[in-house]
Amino acid sequence: MAFLAFFSRRQFLASAAASLSTRARVRAAEGSRVATLDWALLETLLAIGANVVAATELRQFREVAVTPDMPATTADLGLRGTPNFEVLRFARPDLIFNSNFYAWADERMRGVAPVESHAIYKPGESPFALAEQATLAIGERLQLAAARQLTEELAARLDRYRALFAAGDGRPVIPINLGDARHFRVFGSDSMFGEVLKRVGLTNAWQAQTSYSAAAPVGIEILASMPDAWIVMIPPHPADALATLATSSFWNALPAVREKRVLMLGSINPYGALPAAGRFADLLAEGLAHAWNG
Repeated sequence: MAFLAFFSRRQFLASAAASLSTRARVRAAEGSRVATLDWALLETLLAIGANVVAATELRQFREVAVTPDMPATTADLGLRGTPNFEVLRFARPDLIFNSNFYAWADERMRGVAPVESHAIYKPGESPFALAEQATLAIGERLQLAAARQLTEELAARLDRYRALFAAGDGRPVIPINLGDARHFRVFGSDSMFGEVLKRVGLTNAWQAQTSYSAAAPVGIEILASMPDAWIVMIPPHPADALATLATSSFWNALPAVREKRVLMLGSINPYGALPAAGRFADLLAEGLAHAWNG
């Protein structure tokens, strides 16, 4: 099948990403000093090689988003909801990027540096399209050509995945994140993950409405109404929830579980930008390639 070529191509992509990362670090050392409270903007800034001097919840960001790499020199501003403005001031940013989620902080941050806002998640709008717009606008603002390169390379990669997935089993996919052993959060068509599924030609098994890109809590019993779907689990999940599911009669009776149509991906920022979209696509392709090729 066409998926047999995936792993050698994956090695090529890894090499290209490493090269881009090295060039980005060189540019970051020379560019404007920037800060942000928002994780979607943070991963965007890192991916295009911006010189990020301060951001929020860095330890958790590394665990949840995983990529792009966070420089050791970036100052941690603490919680996104209660950032430390003194640390922000000491970081001496030239420009602060913010989003609609944290607009309440704009006035205080303007006392430190100019603030520029970009919204990626807005009700009724495509987060993928907004992420593309934000990436290009930030790249133009910081004069970083890697922004356009990021959007173009991701679009091309998703097109290639569309061709690869066309050779698969045609089953729908339901992307979920466990809250506990009885409930999960599901990512609908208006989520970043839902947008990726659409762009690579896969059907989202969740057809109901979601609120701000995801719906929670949803009872685990709903999965029984989607017997043909692949269940795609996106960490982080509570460890006790996974342990409970392993011994759950209901869970083990689900067709997807019996037929080994459950994929556990690596952790991805659920409200991320283009880097999260690309990571989701890569991990999904790797998981389905392995499953389909047996």
